[in-house]
Amino acid sequence: MLSIKNISKSYLQRGQVLNQLSLEVSEGDAIAIMGPSGSGKTTLLNIIALLDKPDSGDIRFKEQSIASFSDNEAAAYRNRNIGFVFQEHLLLPYLNVYNNILLPLLPANYKKDEKTEREDHIGILMEKAGISSLKEKYPFQISGGEAQRVSLVRALANNPSILLGDEPTGSLDAKNAEIMGTLLLDMNKEFGTTILIATHSHELAKKMKSLFRLSEGKLIG
Repeated sequence: MLSIKNISKSYLQRGQVLNQLSLEVSEGDAIAIMGPSGSGKTTLLNIIALLDKPDSGDIRFKEQSIASFSDNEAAAYRNRNIGFVFQEHLLLPYLNVYNNILLPLLPANYKKDEKTEREDHIGILMEKAGISSLKEKYPFQISGGEAQRVSLVRALANNPSILLGDEPTGSLDAKNAEIMGTLLLDMNKEFGTTILIATHSHELAKKMKSLFRLSEGKLIG
């Protein structure tokens, strides 16, 4: 599904972060990437999501090279294919839980029947995540663990090909981190969502099917 070939990335102040890094991701994979802070985990996820561009190398998604996409092409690629969960939930405070979850559907311009299908899928996801009863509540009315589960359902609203997680349990206590980790794997098994997460958590990493360590700009399997 996703092939990363010899990508390198440097920043003026940090120097080289990624060095001829390669990674093959198959449909249905659940991959954890570990490494110290500053090792380039977030940079790698941002490059996969086309939020950042590599200095060299190629990225192929379903056999198509995407590294040189324009801003508009990159935005369309993200909206159709990428879900993103961050360390902080980033919910909009003036929208209730359900409307926060619906946000990714807005740019897609779904037809009425397609939108109904997506909303039905969201209902199933909310039930799986145990947040159906929170539909009308606002972010300030729910716990941090609940908010992170809302952000996960929001990331899956468009049924993306790949779910990227940047420290998705980093802000959670042990109990909620366990719930979130189990939920991620459930989504992978039940819906076939390909998952790629960057994490410091050994507990979360052990739940994934594959583990890589990012060291000196390269992935070690």
